[in-house]
Amino acid sequence: MTLPNVDGERPRGSYAKGIARRQQILDRAIEVFAQRGSDRTSLRAIAQEVGVTHSALTHYFGSLEELLVEVYRESVRQIDGDSPEPPPETTPGEMMRSSAERNRQVPGMVQLYSTLVAAALEDGHDAAHAFATERFAGLRAHLADRVRDNQAEGRLRRDVDPELVAALVIAASDGLQTQWLLDPAVDHEAALGMLDRLLAAPDSAAG
Repeated sequence: MTLPNVDGERPRGSYAKGIARRQQILDRAIEVFAQRGSDRTSLRAIAQEVGVTHSALTHYFGSLEELLVEVYRESVRQIDGDSPEPPPETTPGEMMRSSAERNRQVPGMVQLYSTLVAAALEDGHDAAHAFATERFAGLRAHLADRVRDNQAEGRLRRDVDPELVAALVIAASDGLQTQWLLDPAVDHEAALGMLDRLLAAPDSAAG
């Protein structure tokens, strides 16, 4: 499959080269957004910062919103790929505390995430809506399984619903993250630690 020449270069000639070019653009876009967040700038302005033409971004990502979604998803994939899977006894609150600690290193991505979630609540933002809906559903399921494991091990209370605990932990973490963006003095991790202690089984050492 031959891709069209979308940024002034010679035709790349193969699908594999097109995939590699898209990844190069995405990696550079991640660097840009990690430094400055989304700022709701135009696709053309982002193309200039990334170092490609507007037509290149349009070709590979379609729209500004689709680019923002892919930048965030790829950033998460790269971070997760470098992070070991937490041990089975890790509580949902501990998992989100680790995530908060990593997020503090890339505030631009935290801002980008908040922008996407806000856009998902508005009409006409299909890419952001699909992203947020899928993310929350997947994260709830993952954390609910972790709650069940912790309940079976006696670390968390057995009289709480795992699905509701998962939703509560996500809501707390995202809300604290927003507060931290507005005021870095907010102790995101300590608040999640307190939530873990509230959910801990009476004889547990969790938190």
